[in-house]
Amino acid sequence: MKKVLLWFMPGVIAGVVLIIGAGRAITFTSSNDYCISCHIHPAADAAWKRSVHYETRSGYRIACVECHLPPRGDGYLMAKGRTGLRDLWSYWINDSASFDWNERGRLEAARIHVYESSCIRCHENLFPLKLSKAGGDAHLYYRQNRIKMPDLHCINCHLNAGHYIEGYTHGSNKTFGATIPDIKKIFKEPAKVSGFRSYTEYIPKSSVSFKMVAVPGGKFKMGSPESEGLRRFDEGPVREIKVSSFFMAETEVTWNEYLAFYTQTAAEGRTSDSEGKRARGAAETDVISGATPPYGQPDQGWGMGDRPAISFSFHAAETYCKWLSKVTGKTYRLPTEAEWEYACRAGTETPYFFPGDPEKFEKTGFRARISKNDTAVISTYVIYRGNSPSKTQTPDRVKSNPFGLKNMSGNVGEFCSDWYQADILSKYPDGLIDPKGPDTGTEHVVRGGSYSDMAGRVRSAARSKTRSEEWLRTDPQIPKSIWWYSDCFNVGFRVVCEFDSKTEK
Repeated sequence: MKKVLLWFMPGVIAGVVLIIGAGRAITFTSSNDYCISCHIHPAADAAWKRSVHYETRSGYRIACVECHLPPRGDGYLMAKGRTGLRDLWSYWINDSASFDWNERGRLEAARIHVYESSCIRCHENLFPLKLSKAGGDAHLYYRQNRIKMPDLHCINCHLNAGHYIEGYTHGSNKTFGATIPDIKKIFKEPAKVSGFRSYTEYIPKSSVSFKMVAVPGGKFKMGSPESEGLRRFDEGPVREIKVSSFFMAETEVTWNEYLAFYTQTAAEGRTSDSEGKRARGAAETDVISGATPPYGQPDQGWGMGDRPAISFSFHAAETYCKWLSKVTGKTYRLPTEAEWEYACRAGTETPYFFPGDPEKFEKTGFRARISKNDTAVISTYVIYRGNSPSKTQTPDRVKSNPFGLKNMSGNVGEFCSDWYQADILSKYPDGLIDPKGPDTGTEHVVRGGSYSDMAGRVRSAARSKTRSEEWLRTDPQIPKSIWWYSDCFNVGFRVVCEFDSKTEK
């Protein structure tokens, strides 16, 4: 027995020491100081110290691992080991100065690094006594739908809870549009157009103007050939299409332009239900129904001004065009898909309106270096994932295409008036004039890539579509807004103006 004990006791002691040591190691490597030793990001630390999780009402200070790891007993050790190995690899192999921390802070990335179970562990009661009705509706929506909607996450509405975000708005944004830019001159009348030439439009009762480019009509090959790199199934077959002359905005509709519409048709105080009724009845009157205040910050804190307006729905874009037509006396509308591709190509038949191979542009990092990929050309003309810090940019960042249009291929996708149909080109005969797409549908065409897309999605023939239900999944309002998307920040639009009797006066 003594011999057994002599052999057994050292093992027991070693086991106890190992357990105690492992526990202390886990505690030590879970401290804020240890986290910050690898995550060299002073701005994140400063933002955490300004958040509601730092100075809480109870006095308890939330630590890094309490949000970025699941609760203990819920896969904590596995997640800690996986995260630790990944972070150590990045710390040793990569240059911390090269990390795009703004990209890591976006909602799409934050959902991966913040555990829903950790939120619920602390916030067990989703219906506290002081919760507002809007908050109650939002939490009820969350509880009823979180199982079938994986994207429904606490941080969809509380993104600034862990790290303070300057200008972040939670809930209905009643102050949206209240800040008017410095007014140098108020335009009393819209532009007078003489002949088919480019002009500058003036929005009456505002200081906002924008350039409209004369796009001469002609014929072009719509779609992409099967040999084109990164081509998708809905881009063919190639058809020769004829397009009549039209005017198109030099850039996507900017926040300055959209806010002119918003402030002149403001509908503060209307509920979602009443806004819907009024919008449906607007066609029976001479009144253009404007948008209600958005939920949160539509520009995502990236800035407004000349950046493209985002976060609004297809309905809002169409309503803007109707309003612009009314105040200018011209015929403004969304472009057809054929007009958009014709204007984007600007006389070219290659993947882009500039030289370049999509498959080479698509390569990044080491693959780009060994293939001698030069992205200087595409970066000159397009705001895309390869040159954007995960957000929209102002028009001065790029050069125009041969027609004089900017950012046709990137920055944000753009609504077209056509209903989306995957095989629509197969229905078009060669020589068709001014096609307008199918008569009916469920979603509309979106053309052009965005700041978040790789090079393959910013080709001239690349097609996409609206995803109405998906883009409103995390809107907690009951009923959901008809004006604003809660989950789409990479789509905007540009207007066209018909060259008709209303244009020349």
